Amino acid sequence: MKKLLNKLLDSQYLTRDEASTLMHDIAFGEMNESQMASVLSAYIMRAINLEELQGFRDALLELAIKVDLNDQMTIDLCGTGGDGKNTFNISTLSAFVVAGAGIPVAKHGNYGATSASGSSNVMEYFGYKFSNNPDKLKKELDSTNVCFMHAPLFHPALKAVGPIRRQLGMKTFFNILGPLVNPANPRFQVSGVFSIEVGRIYSYLLQNESKHFAVVYSLDGYDEVSLTSDTKLFSGSGEELITPEQFGLSKTTSDDLTGGNSVEDAARVFASVLENRCSQPQKNVVLANSALAIRCYKAKINLMDAVGIARESIDSGAALRVFKNLINMQ
Repeated sequence: MKKLLNKLLDSQYLTRDEASTLMHDIAFGEMNESQMASVLSAYIMRAINLEELQGFRDALLELAIKVDLNDQMTIDLCGTGGDGKNTFNISTLSAFVVAGAGIPVAKHGNYGATSASGSSNVMEYFGYKFSNNPDKLKKELDSTNVCFMHAPLFHPALKAVGPIRRQLGMKTFFNILGPLVNPANPRFQVSGVFSIEVGRIYSYLLQNESKHFAVVYSLDGYDEVSLTSDTKLFSGSGEELITPEQFGLSKTTSDDLTGGNSVEDAARVFASVLENRCSQPQKNVVLANSALAIRCYKAKINLMDAVGIARESIDSGAALRVFKNLINMQ
């Protein structure tokens, strides 16, 4: 362990096997808090490379409590966070919109480390009970078309390092790992990332798997389709730029997307979107991200039609019913 720590502190790259070993040490409590902070700090100082990411991911998936849901024919909508934008819970809202449109969603999430409210924060606020019980999750998915998996309950390393991440209050390589280690291993995946470089690494990794994926980065820094600028999209078809006009939606501003300063603030926005009483820009950004997920799952649908399907999920109350039914099952 000390050899690997020294290697990191000397700004050397780890091999895939070394990265896997290091993650096992974290998961099994072989490191104290100071040592874990050193590992996190090393990756704050320099970017992770593909081989290291693969090694860390190998270990997390090997150690994870796995859940078989719907023969993996689900989709996850999950961002890395770490973009410093403090947006409202766009991907979590989009998960309910997509589920309301008839697509099964296995949502993976965690508490916010760099924002006021992560997906787990807002779900907990509304009364969702976290569990890694497969029967509970299957029942939720069968009954409502969505279930939520709180990452630390499935990944011992994430649980061990969680308090230190929150104390640091800045993005770490665990942000990058989050969307890649859904314990249900869904066949469809939409991930937001905080940089083009991370998007490209995701693309290299995911294109070697039997997944349908869309990885997005808004050019002005958001880890989702923000509609504040054009969006870089990585998929199995390559790289492209998508404009707000291609969604048939107006541009937004950063002020439109703020989640406020507390979980309560974020929850108010969350409820207003599902209840279709939010501002038009707030609704538009949820429609855009939902549409991308719908198109990922149903490849023959174009973006405009996917936006229409997402809009109907909100306007008809379907997305809200999915959310209420899920909370009422707790």
